[in-house]
Amino acid sequence: MDTLTSYRTIIQNTLLAYAAIPYAQGGIACRPAFDTERDSYLLITEGWNGPRRIHGCLAHIEIMNNKVWVQRDDTESGIAYDLVAAGIPRDQIVLGFQEPGVRQYTDYAAA
Repeated sequence: MDTLTSYRTIIQNTLLAYAAIPYAQGGIACRPAFDTERDSYLLITEGWNGPRRIHGCLAHIEIMNNKVWVQRDDTESGIAYDLVAAGIPRDQIVLGFQEPGVRQYTDYAAA
């Protein structure tokens, strides 16, 4: 399996594992949305918490220029840790939600 295919598989499996975790509030669910042509992968949280509508992006990951960009991460533990544990090297992951000037001080790729 080539690197790009491997990254796609790891990202999808990681997000599907998060989507399978039930929320404490029964009316809220996490749904994956994968655009494999453009390499954009999302987890969308939606449902109802009493009278309040919940709809937002829990995680957004893209593959750009052969690197994995974590554009949004509202998971408790940090999705980049899961990607590394699944086999994507730290130097191939960019924390896109971090300010560009700060990225060089992380354990991940700057860009």
